[in-house]
Amino acid sequence: MLERLDVLMAWCRMKFKPKKSCSLSVRKDKIDATTIFTAASQQIPMVSQEPVKSLGRWYNSSMKDTKRGLETVELATEGLLAINRCGLQGKLKVWCLQFMLIPKLLWPLLVYEICSTTVEAIDAKINKFTRR
Repeated sequence: MLERLDVLMAWCRMKFKPKKSCSLSVRKDKIDATTIFTAASQQIPMVSQEPVKSLGRWYNSSMKDTKRGLETVELATEGLLAINRCGLQGKLKVWCLQFMLIPKLLWPLLVYEICSTTVEAIDAKINKFTRR
């Protein structure tokens, strides 16, 4: 089948760039790291070697979103500290929070499956910040 792909690519005068592609082999609900895919006599990198970003979502070999939840908590903490360090008045800090940080936090919450306890922890940090 790969020979047909090479013939088809030659027929339509297109070049296949294996380094811009990524492969993932799953057998019996487990990731198989032994299967290696090649195209144009070059090895296609696996997801375990290089994470892939597609439509704003990062994919890695674990295929779990727990790490992304922790990254979102870190992003919220760093953003709150940065807003707190700036020399603005209180209402301007709340404006920065509402129109800059919260929209930045919403995208990972929409794209990844982050558990509700993590979201509640982020909410508690924001509430602690705004009640000062």
